Amino acid sequence: MDTNTIFSRKPWLAAYGPDTPEHLRYPETRLPELLASSSRDFPDHTALIFEGYRMSYRDLAGCVDRFAAWLHSEGFGKGDVAAIVLPNTIPSVIAFWAVLKAEGIVCMGNPLHTDRELARQLNGAGAQTVITLDLLAERIIRLRNRTGITTIVHTSLGDYLPFPKKLLFPLVAGRKKLTATVPRTEQVFSWKTVMNHPGRAATKPSLSPSDPAMYQYTGGTTGIPKGVILTHANLCAQVRQIEAWFPMFENGKERMLGALPLFHIFGLTVVMLYAVYKGWGNVLVPKPHAGALLKAIRKFRPSFAPLVPTMYISMLDHPQFTGTDLTSLKGCFSGSASLPVSVIREFEKRTGALIVEGYGLTEASPVTHVNPFVAGGPKPGSVGVPVPDTEARIVDLKDGPSDMNAGEPGELLVRGPQVMAGYRNMEEENRAVLTHGWLHTGDVAVMDEEGYFFIIDRIKDLIVTGGQNVYPREVDEVLHEHPAVLDGCAAGVPHPVLGEVVKAFVVLRKGQVVTDQEIVAFCRERLAKYKVPVEVEFRKSLPRNLVGKVLRRELTKAGNTGEEDT
Repeated sequence: MDTNTIFSRKPWLAAYGPDTPEHLRYPETRLPELLASSSRDFPDHTALIFEGYRMSYRDLAGCVDRFAAWLHSEGFGKGDVAAIVLPNTIPSVIAFWAVLKAEGIVCMGNPLHTDRELARQLNGAGAQTVITLDLLAERIIRLRNRTGITTIVHTSLGDYLPFPKKLLFPLVAGRKKLTATVPRTEQVFSWKTVMNHPGRAATKPSLSPSDPAMYQYTGGTTGIPKGVILTHANLCAQVRQIEAWFPMFENGKERMLGALPLFHIFGLTVVMLYAVYKGWGNVLVPKPHAGALLKAIRKFRPSFAPLVPTMYISMLDHPQFTGTDLTSLKGCFSGSASLPVSVIREFEKRTGALIVEGYGLTEASPVTHVNPFVAGGPKPGSVGVPVPDTEARIVDLKDGPSDMNAGEPGELLVRGPQVMAGYRNMEEENRAVLTHGWLHTGDVAVMDEEGYFFIIDRIKDLIVTGGQNVYPREVDEVLHEHPAVLDGCAAGVPHPVLGEVVKAFVVLRKGQVVTDQEIVAFCRERLAKYKVPVEVEFRKSLPRNLVGKVLRRELTKAGNTGEEDT
């Protein structure tokens, strides 16, 4: 990077809060030491809450010890890979820390993936062990013929429930399909068998901070998912960066709303790792629809809520929203996808809570940018400024090495201690995305004179119509401003003359009736002519992944009617 550009001068440092330094200390720490510290400092504090069941840090550490000891007894050791294919449950947290304590590598899997998707990920990670639900166990057993899986551990949604839910679970689970009988076969174990293992793991830790902690797979929204190698140093640096950004939140005194899926890097780091690092309680929400989120807030009074745009949108539209006391929330964090400015304003107006929007990607553990968490700090529409020890620059889309000026769009590059070691077994991809420590994000962004960054769109989502560039997010923002629109986005569709044109996909609020001509007219008043949608499709829902990113490619597939969520 040129040492005389606006990026080298780091104008964003002026936006830092008074207690947030530019640089941090990063002790040579391994992830298991984070849990050991909190269980030592806050042994009787609640670590996890699931459906009302509470587990202390002392008990969590004990369960992790037993599971790690069991793994060692099965021959699992340093560098071995275990896949955790679970929703947000207590066994998911225990298994994560136990695999790391056994000096293994974790691969988090999405329980909603198809057999094909799971097999690809298990093979890509080289996993030998899988921890999953009894509901999925038979599928995983069948996948052993297509993968390197040898050992399977299955848990149940009823393994950790308070009285009387635990008493009632066997009576209702079968009828509601909340449990399943697992076939008896070799090297398949129940969670209860694992938790009955005596003693602790006896091996002397030999992990290095530079050793891989995870093979975390990307969402695959713009291509085949890739296995991101995140080290202990990457993830330990990330939690310290988040802590520095929110210095007003004290160790051992807050409660996390654990709604983001832990199998996604945003949820894993900002929800699970951060809560353990700070010694906080974590309210696990396995199905984070609006009703469940509002119920968890009412009942357990969390103070920190990392969520994604779809969660904010759905809560605002829920009939119980106005009757829910949200005053326990001290901070709300939004990421993974752009949060429409209109949603931010409406949520803050109706709750009084401050939402800070941030930015990240799996390859950066994931957070690289966050809006300042101070009154007047967040800029609407901005993802904020780089967190401590994180450099950022915007380069020419055609001439990569050349830095752009403030206000000019280009590709966002980032560099910092949270950036991945690389992709697993993908050397060509590594050479393409990592240059002298700089990570090419694939996102188009601009930076203003004050150092605030604005994500315009994915490079691959760019619409080129008649030679003009259209960034879909700009159209998305206008769609969300329409009072009848609940959700909406734009995508490029083929055109015989212009190459591509803009098409809008719109979900209306209940009871609203609007024509496509009215939507087009609304956009025409607010957008340049070439950006205005030439077609509008009304849908029941938009296809999104589990952390809220719109799957634009799914929208433009022929025959995709939007009858169901993807």
